Amino acid sequence: QVQLVESGGGVVQAGASLRLSCAVSGRTFSRNSVGWFRQAPGKEREFVTCIWWNGGTQYANSVKGRFTISRDNAKNTVYLQMNSLKPEDTAVYYCAVTGDYKISQYEYWGQGTQVTVSS
Repeated sequence: QVQLVESGGGVVQAGASLRLSCAVSGRTFSRNSVGWFRQAPGKEREFVTCIWWNGGTQYANSVKGRFTISRDNAKNTVYLQMNSLKPEDTAVYYCAVTGDYKISQYEYWGQGTQVTVSS
């Protein structure tokens, strides 16, 4: 059974940093790409960043230069380092994992972790 568990969310002031973690179980993790998405109240879910199974990365323009995604295959975990947080980063953040050797088509999702940035 595939499980994704996000952690690390919280309430911070603008300009602060947070690091989110996504622990994945039930997969051969090194074969899977992992993405982070977020959904703010009243808005549609949006792509934030992803790290492919081969280590490549992509970022939304809104977070480029502030957020960094990384993975530790030995720990089956992906990290999202978020710096210079802005109030508009406030959202529930979800991680998702693809099938083997895919770079999109996310198959499994976590429950999400809340990030709130106050001005």
